[in-house]
Amino acid sequence: MTTTQDFTTVMKDMMGAFPVDTSAMEGAFKTSATLNEKLSSVALQAAEKSAEVSSKWTKDTLAKLADVSKAKAEPADYAKAMTDFASASAEVAAENMAAFAEIAKKVQMDTVELMMAAGKDLSEDASAVVKKATADVTTAAKKAAAK
Repeated sequence: MTTTQDFTTVMKDMMGAFPVDTSAMEGAFKTSATLNEKLSSVALQAAEKSAEVSSKWTKDTLAKLADVSKAKAEPADYAKAMTDFASASAEVAAENMAAFAEIAKKVQMDTVELMMAAGKDLSEDASAVVKKATADVTTAAKKAAAK
């Protein structure tokens, strides 16, 4: 009767001949985590600045509305107050939209800068991993050939 061959030792020998270096994966994870942290920081700063602009805009609008809501002596004064409010609101809106545009522009520039730096880092990491893997495989092949 024939016995089946135990492939456990064969697999162990084969896996041992071609070691896997997990430090490359750890490095990629750390690089990715660092990039995510920086991108989150950019997003949070932009959200904070946007909230500040929105809050200021709201306070300015409410202050101007207080003037509109005051009782006037003449009916024409109501029309003038509304006209003044409308033009002041349009001016403030333009200023605040410009502020939002500046925030968006800064986010875009920071994001592009981070992505360029991350691309460079990832390229360097990948190159180092490939060189190390090539050296490991070459060493393992030489050992296997020598046996």
